[in-house]
Amino acid sequence: MHFRYDVPNVGKSVVDILRSYGCEVIFPEEQTCCGQPAYNSGYHWEAKRVAQQLIRAFEQAEYVVSPSGSCTAMIRHYYPILFSTDEEWREKAQLFANKTFEFSEFLVKVVGTQSLKAEYEGVATYHHSCHMMRGLRLYEEPIQLLHFIQRLKVHELPYEKDCCGFGGTFAVKMEQISEQMVTEKVQHIVSTGANILVGSDMACLMNIEGRLRRLGYSIKAYHVAELINEGVKRYESNQSTSLS
Repeated sequence: MHFRYDVPNVGKSVVDILRSYGCEVIFPEEQTCCGQPAYNSGYHWEAKRVAQQLIRAFEQAEYVVSPSGSCTAMIRHYYPILFSTDEEWREKAQLFANKTFEFSEFLVKVVGTQSLKAEYEGVATYHHSCHMMRGLRLYEEPIQLLHFIQRLKVHELPYEKDCCGFGGTFAVKMEQISEQMVTEKVQHIVSTGANILVGSDMACLMNIEGRLRRLGYSIKAYHVAELINEGVKRYESNQSTSLS
């Protein structure tokens, strides 16, 4: 079966949607990983080097928008800690943290999105990733955007606050426990009757979709930006058809 482990369409969808709101989008080639894998593994000096490169790459940007709640949480909460004793970088790290937003957070809180010209016929359920929900305290924003998509039914996911079992290096160090956690998550998703799983972190979606496929389920996994962008395209297509 086909797996979507590499999903550049998420980034493309984010760019398309931001540009539709009149945002000038830049994508510095100098940008790197946020440094979370190194930081979580105790390699704080290496994480600082990566973070410095990322801060330099986006120095001229007014906002930094990330399609990952996990990366956003790393930048917002741990960059100030990482550079707390560094006089040269402390202020730069805090300024960078202040201007970094998760995608749905940016659309709702900064852009002020109140509606979407998008439609997608299907039944969706949403997985709340741990870093986004617990780290950023973001819960309503992605759900609000999903409810703006016409013809899309959104079913609440049972035990929605439970982790999917990925957790970065946790899935490697605690493989058997991780597998049990994601299997339980899959059972809850299937119980909703949804044919679409939506999330805001590709690591979670990769983990859950992989387990869905291995257990023989055909439920599609979409990042919220992907689903919105696809919904916009379908809305525009239907409008053109009705006018022709």
